[in-house]
Amino acid sequence: MSKTLMIVLAGAMLAAGPAAASVELATKSKCMTCHQVDKKLLGPAFKDIGAKYKTQKGADQVLASSILKGSKGKWGQIPMPPQSVKPADAQALAKWILTLK
Repeated sequence: MSKTLMIVLAGAMLAAGPAAASVELATKSKCMTCHQVDKKLLGPAFKDIGAKYKTQKGADQVLASSILKGSKGKWGQIPMPPQSVKPADAQALAKWILTLK
């Protein structure tokens, strides 16, 4: 690969901003410790979360806030503690969860 092409690709990755949300970001952020994409683990499945909130106005903000601040009583007795993720990653994860079907 040419040096110029490598520089262009590196610049494009830096310009992309926060990590694109995906299973990889959820795994890196330790979300997969308690959640799975399509089945309940300790917490609800991401698909179920997306289905519950998809029609709610500002759902991505609600979910990002729950990720950052934690939540209690939304899915039963087990609370979700605040997560140590960057706000941009929490927002990306929330938007990703809302796309799951």
